[in-house]
Formats: sequence, C-alpha cells, structure tokens
Amino acid sequence: MPVVRGKNIEILFSASAIARRSLELAKDIAARDYKDLLVISILKGSFIFAADLIRAMHDAGISPEVEFIFISSYGAGTTAGEVRVLRDIDNDVTGRDILLIDDILESGNTLKYTRDLMLSRGASNVDIAVLLDKRMRRKADIEPDFVGFDCPDHFVVGYGMDVAHAFRELPFVGIVKGDA
Repeated sequence: MPVVRGKNIEILFSASAIARRSLELAKDIAARDYKDLLVISILKGSFIFAADLIRAMHDAGISPEVEFIFISSYGAGTTAGEVRVLRDIDNDVTGRDILLIDDILESGNTLKYTRDLMLSRGASNVDIAVLLDKRMRRKADIEPDFVGFDCPDHFVVGYGMDVAHAFRELPFVGIVKGDA
C-alpha cells in the first residue's frame, strides 16, 4: 500500500487499468456518429482523465474541439449544495454535439445542471463520460453514456480527485486508509 503525505492509500484502480479503460472508452466514443464535437471538461477533478481520454480519442480518429467549465457544488465541504458556474466556456454550443467529461458521477447534481445548461443553450446532443460511476449515491435523474469504472461507496482520491486539495497528482485512484 503506497504511503503519500503520511497516509496509507489503498489502490482501487491502477494507472495501467485506467490507461487501458481510457483507450476502450475512446473507441466507444469514436463509434458514435458525432457531428462538430465539442468536449467540455468539468474542472477541477476531471482534468487528468479528460487529458488522457482526449488523447486516446485522437488516437481513435476523433479530433474534437476542447473547452473547460468550472462548476462548483461543494463550497468548502464535501456535501453537494447549490450548483454554480465559476468559469464558463467561451464557445457557442448551438447545434453542436457535446461530450461532458467528469471525474465521478455521484449525486448527479453537477452533471445534470451542466447537461441541462448546454441543452438550454441550443446543443443538439449532450453525452456524458465519467471515469467513475457511484450509482448508490445518485440523487439526480441522470445516467452517463460512457463509464470507466463502477465505484464502490468509498471516498476516493487521485487521478485528479482530491481531499482538501491533496492527492490530485496520484497516477491511480485510491482510498485514504489512515496514517502510515
């Protein structure tokens, strides 16, 4: 079990498993007949997954335009609250196919809000790709189109995901188990 910043981290999904799954997801995405695809990465947690998935999409023959949106529903804690756009995209989405990329689909509030926002702005289609799907925590009526892994009911870190701004840099997804 790796020790990071004095904490034991149990590896849930290894870097190699994530890389393999990203390639598989990219092939599944490429099989869709997207027109004028705009990929929107939801910051902050998705930045590593989005980068790897977008590169894998390129290798699969898709060259989408890429944007970033900063959505917050957490405030200072970890309990989902009011969803807010902290930094919006620059592109017009009218008539475009959109692929939202996020790190984890848990309550669904953030992704439902973002999907509905893009549709209200005239997007023709909005699909969702997530690294992790934590179905048992779903509150909003939303399902992802592309899922890396089903996630057990644990708080996870790494591969872009954090706790108190720590552990984003880890090349794997893990569970903080306590002091080393």
